Amino acid sequence: MTELVVRTLPSPSGVQGPGPDTYKGWLFKWTNYLKGYQRRWFVLSNGLLSYHRTQAEMAHTCRGTITLATVHIEVGDTCHFVLTSGGRSYHLKAYSEGECQRWVSALQQAKANATQMMPHSDDSGDEGPLAQPDRALIQGALKTLASKLEDLSTCNELIGKHGAALQRSLSELEDLRAPTDGADKLKTVNERATLFRITSNAMINACQDFVDLAEAHSRRWQRALQYEREQRHHLEETIEQLAKQHDSLERAWRESPSTHNKGAEGTLEGESSEENEDIEFFDAMEDSPAFITVPADDHSQHSNQNVTSGSLSSNWSQDDNDGSGSYLRRGRRCRIPDKPNYSLNLWSIMKNCIGKELSKIPMPVNFNEPLSMLQRLTEDLEYSELLDRAARCDSSLEQMCLVAAFSVSSYSTTVHRTGKPFNPLLGETYELDRVEEYGYRSICEQISHHPPAAAHHVISQRGWTLWQEITIDSKFRGKYISIMPLGNIHLKFHASGNHYVWSKVTSTVHNIIVGKLWIDQSGDIIIMNHRNKDKCHLKFSPYSYFSRDVPRKVTGVVMDGEGCAHYILSGTWDDKMESAKIIESSHGCGGSEGKQKTVYQTLPPKLMWKKYPLPENAENMHYFSSLALTLNELEDGVAPTDSRLRPDQRLMEAGLWDEANAEKQRLEERQRLERRKREAQANLALEEGKEAESHQPLWFEKRTDTETAESSYVYKRGYWEAKDRQDWSHCPAIF
Repeated sequence: MTELVVRTLPSPSGVQGPGPDTYKGWLFKWTNYLKGYQRRWFVLSNGLLSYHRTQAEMAHTCRGTITLATVHIEVGDTCHFVLTSGGRSYHLKAYSEGECQRWVSALQQAKANATQMMPHSDDSGDEGPLAQPDRALIQGALKTLASKLEDLSTCNELIGKHGAALQRSLSELEDLRAPTDGADKLKTVNERATLFRITSNAMINACQDFVDLAEAHSRRWQRALQYEREQRHHLEETIEQLAKQHDSLERAWRESPSTHNKGAEGTLEGESSEENEDIEFFDAMEDSPAFITVPADDHSQHSNQNVTSGSLSSNWSQDDNDGSGSYLRRGRRCRIPDKPNYSLNLWSIMKNCIGKELSKIPMPVNFNEPLSMLQRLTEDLEYSELLDRAARCDSSLEQMCLVAAFSVSSYSTTVHRTGKPFNPLLGETYELDRVEEYGYRSICEQISHHPPAAAHHVISQRGWTLWQEITIDSKFRGKYISIMPLGNIHLKFHASGNHYVWSKVTSTVHNIIVGKLWIDQSGDIIIMNHRNKDKCHLKFSPYSYFSRDVPRKVTGVVMDGEGCAHYILSGTWDDKMESAKIIESSHGCGGSEGKQKTVYQTLPPKLMWKKYPLPENAENMHYFSSLALTLNELEDGVAPTDSRLRPDQRLMEAGLWDEANAEKQRLEERQRLERRKREAQANLALEEGKEAESHQPLWFEKRTDTETAESSYVYKRGYWEAKDRQDWSHCPAIF
């Protein structure tokens, strides 16, 4: 039994609507013993009692509907009454006795009206609901009714015309003085009165024909309408049950994935056992044979272990990593205000945006996290100590392994982060100065708004420089959202001159319609050392319910410039990465598709990277990592365009989401006005035969890389010098 306890506010109370059975007002709905009373806007109309969270929500979302045609109304005491329908009881409570009586009266009247509209059995004895009426029959009836309406309109015009003439004649008759003229005038009055009577009779007959025809078809239409209402109600209940079942299945799977995997294996074992024997561990390159790995003979104690589950001991010391995510030094903050428990129907906002680019969809901050995309790019540096260790490597192949681990580690913070970062405004910047703690300085700038693009530059005192220009391409596909970062990441080590280049994989947010949102990473990363042509191929396996592999699996192989494999990489993008040195390779038997496999013998795998544990209470702080908690912390001396100073983002972090939404709308409207102004200036320049000036970034400029021949925006220097002088006179006022 579903309990629903409703309390009406004293003012404003129920409001009579335009119809005789329309009644609406603020009520309090009893949900459960945890949430208690929740304020809802109730509307009684057309035989239905529905409720919404707000008046504005009526346009797109209904939280529940009670059909009054078959409801039983029972009045209790202390302003209490019960509605029972379809085996479910709804307990309602009004604020006062008077308000209770008004609601009960309105509900009883609406029930009576709805009962009269219910279909009754006809002479044929057919009690069941009719199928949808024949289209031709409906169109014929509508044409006939339209014809009758035209007749009524004609009669109405004639009545008006003859009535006016009769009135004039009567007035003239009253004004007569000579009795000789009376006979003629009286004859005229009689003629016009006869015409008026004939026209009135015609009007009455036409009205009767219209009513008879409407009544002849009304029963069929009423039954068809009732049938459609029942079907809609049944469909809504079915969708709600499916959503609940989907959510419960997903929770059960995530709580015990190993049990479900075993069950799936048992189900598929009989029909795919031969195929499972030939599952490829990894396709090294597009035209090269697949390979499998086995431990070397002199390490037979590990012979039953997969490469992903070997010893975690490592002679690559993690002396820069204490495993605690120590971004909390120097008194930096370790928490932010808890995320408010505001719920919003994502589907109601995005159902009209299928196929559109995500950055062009106006979204409330309810779906954001209080960080900008520039700060999310900077968050890739969470495990910068991997690059510090790589800078000390003598072997370029070992260095490549650590660079690969770093490229994977940047996704570890996204596993629970389904919130959308703020789209930076054009000219917005973000700096992160961690020279004293970690030896690097980072600066980002939004260089384009449509398409959204950002340039990023990091220089470290510990022997490396990283830069990238990333354009975000995103699409909403109805069931999921795909985010495709376009552009390359460059990393150069000062001592060796090794120059590594790679790109990011596709991120996908699932369960947009029903269920719990979850994120997946899929695709391939090719890391190329342009100095000596060393290469690493990483494969991010997409999640599959029936796969025997661990979720979020990443595999890879490191090869030298001649294509000879030296290391096997394995792990998961949300936890850890390991490397195993290859000591021998041989060709094995053919696979299921006739492809020959390469069997690698490896030493036991060694741990390269392990994810830091999340801070305490992270689930209430947007699942931020230790570094992410400090990214929006206010600092002195930053540029006036810094993301930390963005007002809507700061309001959201403080939990003031309504104010943040209003501020976000103001900033976006201001940015649209600035864009129109630039477009107008560009058009004017073209009309005058001049070259149109486009937006020029303040701290980055476009150059062509001499090693890769790639043209991209790179740091042109000047930001940190301006910060030392505190000279921000060139910065635009974007907030």
